[in-house]
Amino acid sequence: MMAEPGQRPVYTCAEWEIDLARRELRLSGELVPLGGRAFEILAELVQAQGQLVTKNDLTERVWRGVFVEESALRVHIAAIRRALGADRDMLSTTIGRGYRLLGSWGIRHMDPPLQYAATELPRSVNIPSASFDLIGRTTAIAHLWRLLSAYRVVSLIGPGGIGKTALALEAARTPPPGFEADRLLVELASLSDPRLVCSAIASVLGTKLEGEEISPDSIARAIGSRPLLLILDNCEHVIDAVAQVAELVVSHCAGTIIVATSREALRIEGEHVYRVPPLGVPPETWHEPAGASAYSAVELFTSRAKALGSSFAPDEENIGAIAAICRRLDGIPLAIEFAAARAVMLSPPKIAALLDDRFKFLTTGRRTALPRQQTLRATLDWSYDLLPDDEAWLLRQLGIFAGEFQLDAVIAVAGEGGGDVTGQLARLVAKSLVLADIRGDSPHYRLLDTTRAYALEKLHAGGEYPDAARRQAKYYSGFFAGAEADSEVKPQAEWLAIYGRHIDNVRTSLDWAFSSSGDSQVGAALTAAAVPLWVQLSLLAECRERSELALARLDPMAANAPRLRMQLSAARGWSLMYGVGRAREAGPAWATTLQLAEQLGDRDYLLRALWGLCIDQFNNGEFRRALDFANRFAEVVADSSSPVDRMMADRLLATTLHYRGDQRLAYHHVGRTLSRLSDLAAKPQVIRFRFDLRVSARYFQARILWLLGLADQALSVVDHNVEEGRTSGHALTFCSVLGQGACPITFLAGDLDAAERYCTMLLEHTERHPIRLWNVWARAFRGMLISRRGDLATGLPLLRKALELAGEARFLPRFLLLLGELAACLGDAGEVSQGLATADEALARCEARDEGWYVAELWRIKGELLLLPGGRRSPDGAGQAFDRAFEVARSQGALFWELRTAISVARLRMSEGHPADARHVLAAACGKFTEGFGIADFRNARAMMAKLGS
Repeated sequence: MMAEPGQRPVYTCAEWEIDLARRELRLSGELVPLGGRAFEILAELVQAQGQLVTKNDLTERVWRGVFVEESALRVHIAAIRRALGADRDMLSTTIGRGYRLLGSWGIRHMDPPLQYAATELPRSVNIPSASFDLIGRTTAIAHLWRLLSAYRVVSLIGPGGIGKTALALEAARTPPPGFEADRLLVELASLSDPRLVCSAIASVLGTKLEGEEISPDSIARAIGSRPLLLILDNCEHVIDAVAQVAELVVSHCAGTIIVATSREALRIEGEHVYRVPPLGVPPETWHEPAGASAYSAVELFTSRAKALGSSFAPDEENIGAIAAICRRLDGIPLAIEFAAARAVMLSPPKIAALLDDRFKFLTTGRRTALPRQQTLRATLDWSYDLLPDDEAWLLRQLGIFAGEFQLDAVIAVAGEGGGDVTGQLARLVAKSLVLADIRGDSPHYRLLDTTRAYALEKLHAGGEYPDAARRQAKYYSGFFAGAEADSEVKPQAEWLAIYGRHIDNVRTSLDWAFSSSGDSQVGAALTAAAVPLWVQLSLLAECRERSELALARLDPMAANAPRLRMQLSAARGWSLMYGVGRAREAGPAWATTLQLAEQLGDRDYLLRALWGLCIDQFNNGEFRRALDFANRFAEVVADSSSPVDRMMADRLLATTLHYRGDQRLAYHHVGRTLSRLSDLAAKPQVIRFRFDLRVSARYFQARILWLLGLADQALSVVDHNVEEGRTSGHALTFCSVLGQGACPITFLAGDLDAAERYCTMLLEHTERHPIRLWNVWARAFRGMLISRRGDLATGLPLLRKALELAGEARFLPRFLLLLGELAACLGDAGEVSQGLATADEALARCEARDEGWYVAELWRIKGELLLLPGGRRSPDGAGQAFDRAFEVARSQGALFWELRTAISVARLRMSEGHPADARHVLAAACGKFTEGFGIADFRNARAMMAKLGS
């Protein structure tokens, strides 16, 4: 027997009844609790009369066009089976297809057609109308409704001001199609007594209990099977009473679903916790004002500010300041609204500058808001005042942490007598005062920036800050003690995941240690321990400043003073050498390191010092002395069993010989270096010698191969090296990959597009990382590229300006190519005398320093300049310069310079009417090449030969 369309029969099978009119499942006349969505699924199955109903059909009919995950359907199927109890097998699954309800189901009687309640009785709704648009919550609202289709209780959890109430109310205002239920809001914020919770709910329900005690039971009876969305708002201060009512209602009222807003979960059966996320904020590296509206936090600020009458221009400065404000306020909507209210009188940059005193500054909430939401301080006071003494004490201690922290750090900062720190921390997480990241093996925690500022203020006010700061500094000294050793056994990404996230805590500990109330000896120890962190993150300036301060404040009488001075001197030398370049102070720093390493018998730091002194000699133009230090390094490691030590000896010798101009012997040593790469672990070796040894060996290999005329091999190494450098994750190493290898080699190959691409890559990289010298070099290189493309009016001033900015650093080997090209560009611009002066100055520098790798090219450039119209034009002088270039190139085995010189000589011979001589010179040079036939100079030489004929 089938029901007529529109009728709602009662289906029966043995003792079971499914009443479609009253939406009830009964067993022997007793109501069996079942959620609304689960009942709708059961109704679809019973009406199918034992036929299979597919999963797609069920979701389409029950959710009426709202997309839901298949897991939501499985949740309700499981609920039906629990309700059926011993008869759970009546609900049969056909794997991968759908479900059917088994049994002999009959229709006991037919109820008259029941009109939808919405057409007879208006639904009861007390949700207030929105007074403003809710920004940035469209996705969250849709997600909340999906949760409500799967769970009877959803708790919206988060810190004060995150927008829990706004999200719940907006969701209630915009139910999905087909949702037919009362929607009622119960506001609990004003209750001072948990015993009043039941009365508040009963009042909203409009229930008259006629003398019956108002209790969770009486509320559940009053609701009955009534379809109801019940919002219980601001539960945290009466959480136990709310949990008791909610649990009883959902177990007895099949048509009721509950949304609770609170700073902690109800912790009842069937509850799903949704932690309301902050609004989207631009990342630190964001520099695109035009795309500001893509971030909901920025959109909220600008929208609220304009609504209040602010008229700031949406320019780069203002939008950048708004982005910074939103980041500082952690994307918390209430705090952002407070800040936006100040935009009526102050510019966004001024607001950003005043956020350090945010509790006095952010005090302009809406007059109609709850008292605890009218100032930022009041919002946090509400949460803090609800804490037991032990949790309030721990929250204050946590204010010492400037970034992420682990449980061990919390226990250390709490000190002895801290009580059950683990339990206290867990409860602070549950109350949304501490954020937890439980991914990975070791959970990490952090405070929102505003919460941290509040806790730190309380810590200072209670006089607890000095002890907490001392315990924190000592903890991180111990924590980083194993960092350098870990770098030898852990891949860089894993190492940074362990140590990199703690840099802000290191900074605050050092700030305290070197303050007037701090402990400089603790600070010196922490500085030395944290050096690997600055190295891995390529924070050169910070490493230099911190190490110099620690050295200045180090107690010379302390037992560990010599070792600390050795470690800090090495850190200072490294940061000066790579951060400043030709720094006069770097050499003495390395000399001190060497002296102390010899005194302490520390072989590791002895090698570091020799390495540093060798590089320092490069930077200061003492290539003969550099070779002495490289040879001494090789002598020390001659009997070493470490492949890294032997590899570094060859690496030093290859680099020194390359710069001196002995490319054949340099090739021998770089080959030995590369042959030992297989002995290295797969991870980068950054910490000890301050850059990735594997990657750095490759870019010097590419340079040597190029000069030897092995162009195809060199370009192949460059391609691989760039990718390897990019994935290494070490910022300083990647600078050298691009600046020492990719940029100059592609430029010399004549591939200006590739050179420009790599230059842009280097510029962007050095803008993300504070590595000034490479940024200056990249700007000079860009100016040179623009000039070489023919736009001398634009490119030449850029090149000159960047070289001026480099100061004494322009004497570093990496700038020599740029100086030579500057001389050539000056000649092209008609400034021949200045070009010749620049070339002569560079040649004199190379002669004095024994820096031979670029000398052949400088002689060739000088010869070309002497052929240009001007007061010093001299074809004979040019010929002599070309002869000198040939002599140097051939003595070094530098086929590339020889080819370039041959092209210049051939042009001169052709201009003098000697085509046979020109062709002979070109043929002799080209004949030595075994590869690289596609590079620009080789193609040019071939074209000239073809033009000259046989």
